[in-house]
Amino acid sequence: MGSFSVKPVKVGICGLGTVGGGTFNVLKRNAEEIARRAGREIEIAQIAMRSANPKCDIAGTPIAADVFELVDNPQIEVVVELIGGCGLARELVLKAIDNGKHVVTANKALIAVHGDEIFAKAREKGVIVAFEAAVAGGIPVIKAIREGLAGNRINWVAGIINGTGNFILSEMREKGRAFADVLKEAQALGYAEADPTFDVEGIDAAHKLTILASIAFGIPLQFDKAYTEGISRLTSADVNYAEALGYRIKHLGIARRTSEGFELRVHPTLIPADRLIANVNGVMNAVMVNGDAVGSTLFCGAGAGMEPTASAVVADLVDVVRAMTSDPENRVPHLAFQPDALSAHPILPIAACESAYYLRIQAKDHPGVLAQVASILSERGINIESIMQKEAEEHDGLVPMILVTHRVRERCIDEAIAAMEALEGVVGKVVRIRVEQLN
Repeated sequence: MGSFSVKPVKVGICGLGTVGGGTFNVLKRNAEEIARRAGREIEIAQIAMRSANPKCDIAGTPIAADVFELVDNPQIEVVVELIGGCGLARELVLKAIDNGKHVVTANKALIAVHGDEIFAKAREKGVIVAFEAAVAGGIPVIKAIREGLAGNRINWVAGIINGTGNFILSEMREKGRAFADVLKEAQALGYAEADPTFDVEGIDAAHKLTILASIAFGIPLQFDKAYTEGISRLTSADVNYAEALGYRIKHLGIARRTSEGFELRVHPTLIPADRLIANVNGVMNAVMVNGDAVGSTLFCGAGAGMEPTASAVVADLVDVVRAMTSDPENRVPHLAFQPDALSAHPILPIAACESAYYLRIQAKDHPGVLAQVASILSERGINIESIMQKEAEEHDGLVPMILVTHRVRERCIDEAIAAMEALEGVVGKVVRIRVEQLN
């Protein structure tokens, strides 16, 4: 393999868990292929880890007791941060940049929350921070938006970007199981953490969506402005009614450009069952990107796991090695747009976002109730697209009436629901889920 005249690039890996172990194994196994692509060999010079990974044979690789020992190692040119979290990871990434080292990370929370600070520092020091593995695991969606679709004005991005949530919804739909029951199984299979909040409440997806929106629209990273709603309150009844109406429910991250600003939201969403993305099931991820020139594109694959995520980490390493010799000014900008050309358009509050809506209204089976509901909607300029009544499913004297509305501002639907729920004794609690056509 020694046909490369330049000396190998020395890399340090921080964290040898699932992704760190996968990265180590892929770098070893595909060493020759990787060197042929990068133009230089990539050598793992040191690993910092809390505990060994039984899936990795690390014999002969130097081990650092502490991540900062690795970050301060003068031999190492690229630091791979795979420890996760925001505290220690932020400290070690900033120290690595300070030491003039390039950084590759799979840490979406770190980039979404501290990315603006990290990229400014990297720019000042002339180093690269690569983060393809932070979004959608092995799917090279960041590279696609940042480079492959660079000629487009991106209109919207919509993605199933959390495999745990997608697995739970797929099981609820296919087997009619309840949310809590499937969540237990997801934990037993290792898809969900003991504390599943990040996955099922949409926080993980919001971290990733923040990054996608930034590179799609050229806006600063603004995780605190992302609207998040989880899937823990979804019932199998709604999953079934959606199906009967020709829709599937997916937990989507949606970023959309509007004339007033940008929408940035994560929530359960009804999408037409014939859309390709509606048929991405289990722990798979998928991201749709709509550009003015290209139309709609779909990127689909494994969004997590040892080797799929390692695939993205190693691709970033290859990119860094290729770019090491180039003038920092000529590199692909971290967030796709030149740092001084970011847009100041605001992120819209959810009340100002527009969507169509699925409403499940528990109402008395009396003449005139539908007319009351219809007039509440029409007074607020909300048109009904379809309606379904389920007399056979009476509960506490109320029967479900299911409506799908046309697109309308969220504020209007909120007012309409409040007015319906004020019809005491006639209408019970109203369930609403957003609907997107994704054309």
